[in-house]
Amino acid sequence: MTSVLSYRPSTSGTTGSASTLLKRQTSLSSFPSTRTPSNPSIRNGTGTAPPLPHRESISSSSRTPSTPSSTKPKPQRKGVSRPARKLRSQYPADTTEKHVEYILVASFHVDQGPIMEHQYPGAISGDENMLAELMLPDQVHNRKEDWTIFFLHKDTSEEEEGIEGDDAEEKAATEDNPESVDGAQSITDVGSGANTAEPGGEEDDDDVEGGEGPPLIYVLNLVNTKHDASAKRSLEEYFKSPFPETLEHLYNAVNSMDLSLMPRLSMLERHILLASDTKDLFVEKFDHMIQQRLAEEAKIDATPSPDSPSKSSPSKSLSSKSSPDIVGHRPRYIVPRDTHEFESRVVYNQIPVPIKVPSGVSPETVGDFSFIKLIQTFSAPHTSTPQPFALHPHLTTSGAYTHPIIVLVNALLTQKRVIFLGHNRPSGEVAEAVLGACALASGGVLRGFTRHAFPYTDLTKIDDLLNVPGFIAGVTNPTFANHPEWWDLLCDVPTGRMKVSSRIENAGITDGLVYFQQQNPLYAPNANGVGSGTSSLASNGDPNGDTAFIEDMVRSISSRHGESAIRSKWKDYIVKFTRIAAAFEESVYGASALDIGASEADAGAHGVRGHGYVWPDDAAKARELGANVWRIEGWRNTRSYYAFIQDLAAMWERRPIRSLDLAHQHDRLRSLKLSHNESAAIYLALSASVKTYDEVCQLLCVAPESNAGLFYISLGLFHPDAKVRAATVELLERMIGHEAGRHFWAQLGRFAKLAFFRAKRESMKGSDSGDSPVENGTGLGLDARVRAGMGRAG
Repeated sequence: MTSVLSYRPSTSGTTGSASTLLKRQTSLSSFPSTRTPSNPSIRNGTGTAPPLPHRESISSSSRTPSTPSSTKPKPQRKGVSRPARKLRSQYPADTTEKHVEYILVASFHVDQGPIMEHQYPGAISGDENMLAELMLPDQVHNRKEDWTIFFLHKDTSEEEEGIEGDDAEEKAATEDNPESVDGAQSITDVGSGANTAEPGGEEDDDDVEGGEGPPLIYVLNLVNTKHDASAKRSLEEYFKSPFPETLEHLYNAVNSMDLSLMPRLSMLERHILLASDTKDLFVEKFDHMIQQRLAEEAKIDATPSPDSPSKSSPSKSLSSKSSPDIVGHRPRYIVPRDTHEFESRVVYNQIPVPIKVPSGVSPETVGDFSFIKLIQTFSAPHTSTPQPFALHPHLTTSGAYTHPIIVLVNALLTQKRVIFLGHNRPSGEVAEAVLGACALASGGVLRGFTRHAFPYTDLTKIDDLLNVPGFIAGVTNPTFANHPEWWDLLCDVPTGRMKVSSRIENAGITDGLVYFQQQNPLYAPNANGVGSGTSSLASNGDPNGDTAFIEDMVRSISSRHGESAIRSKWKDYIVKFTRIAAAFEESVYGASALDIGASEADAGAHGVRGHGYVWPDDAAKARELGANVWRIEGWRNTRSYYAFIQDLAAMWERRPIRSLDLAHQHDRLRSLKLSHNESAAIYLALSASVKTYDEVCQLLCVAPESNAGLFYISLGLFHPDAKVRAATVELLERMIGHEAGRHFWAQLGRFAKLAFFRAKRESMKGSDSGDSPVENGTGLGLDARVRAGMGRAG
């Protein structure tokens, strides 16, 4: 079985029909168009959002929640709440889009090789032989089952020529509805839809993470091999009934999957959700969606339409999708036990197959992969028997024994050609490594990796592959290892070793490097990327902190912290790198495109000023900048760098707070030893600027659970100035009344909570308001022992 995941921009309000697409088929290729420049263009048109959150995992048993959502009372909280309005679905019920656009079936013919057998609901354009070859990996006949994932690029050159004579309306409908393709002896699910919502509830942020061209089409291909005397190749259900009707049945079954109760999260809400392990985060939104559905159904039932009794509304059609399944009598609408995943099902042959779809994904996240598995694969051999790398300033930023994972990330950041080789391994294994590496370098922040990734490819496509700058490819043919001119970094999956090519292009001397050497001769790196003999970098064993970071990562994995914790640490690492790069550009060039809004943050609004990354002193800043000079300069000429600038500009337009660099001020509280007056100014500024729902979301994004959450903000409760303590109480009260902030509050220690209520009573002295739920701690996540201790603490 094959699942094809296709991402398309949001089509809210767009009803470009499939018939329009079928009239003018677009050419599809597994490689980017030769007309596409190697450097990304900063386009103002419709952007490409992050890959579709259609990672579908099939569980072995369906879950039966105990109570329907409608029976749960909604907690009433004092503080910031989102304005009451109708939530929108991430996949609306009345949309014309389908989860699956095409289903293709390919098989291997002993005389003709891979051939395309069926295409449903219609034929697609492009090279069918190429698709069939990608759908049937090398040596797949030696394995009972294998899978691959590959991306198809939409070639718009023919389309642009063909629509020159069309009117503007037809042109817009054609360009806004890219096609999706699937293939192989398998069944393809083409998922589409935008995983975004509007901050503040007014504007779409579908285009915040802008695009580099036409959307990619994601093809997830599962191959089953059966040796049968009567059938040379077979697929389970299809070859029991090898007719187009079988594909039609599957096509309709998958497209009937109901995802309309999945709420659309804003960009800030997605960041908070992905950085948290809390299973009921934003559960209010899921409950609200259910309440809206129940209200719509009640309204329809109360006012039946005698004119058209046969017509079914979206709610009526969804009722049939969401009705109790044939094996149980669970409630129709239920709140998910884990809001990170939305649960639905596909009923095929009267068998309900449970499906989990992520509620939010970050950029460059495609498919199902594991950071832990990728790190362990290349860490274990290096730890047991370390081998030196050939020095290259962009890659070996900590010398010849730089950790392989750091070498890999450096290669991706500086747009080197990377190949994952899995000789005698399933093609799905190398595909998983490629997808994991793309997400690793992205950190949920950067883009430009998956568009030039080839999770699986073969030797017949080497000429096209070499035309792609900075590709990331997965292969199983050992011939690639014998051609170092084809790659810059080779990652051998079976052995867990990496090798820098002897034919890699040397890193040239840049103006930024020369300027930094002139400004900071004591911290300037040498030509190999490490400190010279007279440099202060040479005396510091870990000037860039990479060694300590990897050691902490390995300890977290050994302590079984989980995949989400590892991904959160990597996001912090990539965010830190981008902030250091911004500081480097400001130091060397005088300004940085990565510091949008620096002038506003330095204007001194609310009594504080400053922006960017925080160091304890100038020497520490120069030392860390010197250790990162080479990879920063290597990154500044890549696709991901320009895409990041584009994303920052788009996000700035939707940022709730612009006059304050929240990350900078929070880092000052966390990293520096401030005076009482300096810390007071920060706490007062935060309390004065963070008031609305989206402003609280923005603050929570810079204080995730992995960075101690609200701990450093709660230290304001112990400030000697009563005015500061009162302002901190007001700020925390807004957190308590926030859908996500209440979970951060719940994770604060008892000592901080006791201090909160002590400061709360201080601020309420002399008032006749009496003992309120906020004052006595009920309903705020405090257990009985903490509430009992509040009286003694007073």
